[in-house]
Amino acid sequence: MRAAVLSFPGSNCDQDLVWATQQVAGGCAEIVPATATTLSGFDVVMIPGGFSYGDYLRSGAIASVAPVMTAVRHFADAGGFVMGICNGFQILTAAGLLPGSLQSNTQLDFVCAPTSLKVENVRTPFTNRFAPGTTITLPIAHGEGNYYADAGTIAELEAHGQVVFRYRENPNGSVHDIAGITNRAGNVLGMMPHPERAVESLLGGTDGLGVFTSLLAATKEATYASR
Repeated sequence: MRAAVLSFPGSNCDQDLVWATQQVAGGCAEIVPATATTLSGFDVVMIPGGFSYGDYLRSGAIASVAPVMTAVRHFADAGGFVMGICNGFQILTAAGLLPGSLQSNTQLDFVCAPTSLKVENVRTPFTNRFAPGTTITLPIAHGEGNYYADAGTIAELEAHGQVVFRYRENPNGSVHDIAGITNRAGNVLGMMPHPERAVESLLGGTDGLGVFTSLLAATKEATYASR
């Protein structure tokens, strides 16, 4: 698996993703700047957490129109796997690659804590190594993680199995306790919790490793046009 880890001014989890992919999951990862115009040759695109462009205007707004995002759209349209974590999730919604938006936490505070999640859908490229109904613990660290979409969109997400991760105890007010979703095709994932921060026992747990090993398995079978 060859992963492109995007890096915007203000990204601060890009090296964490490189480490999780390369040193722990056994893949190959490369930092790709926001100015890049192609993602040819990669199997996966990862958009890290942080504060891209200082979260100026609103989280993910400026990053969503950075040059590399045109390449991300082409990559996703061709069936390539795209994963956005925390600020990466915000960028994907701002870019229109995922429905809904991430708003300020209902308590208006930044939350940073281990959080219990249910893996709702194990039939995705990002979760195929989890058992159905598995509960995992991943860290969260965000001030705008409150997922919102209108009632019609939420109904579609639920009906088509696009809710992939759900909070056991909602930490931010997200509608339907949503912690992570995919697009309808299932090849684009956005999630607020940080799996890359839970891949080694030394860091408090390894529940996040399944996301990376799932991608590793999925890329072995992928035949999308961008490869």
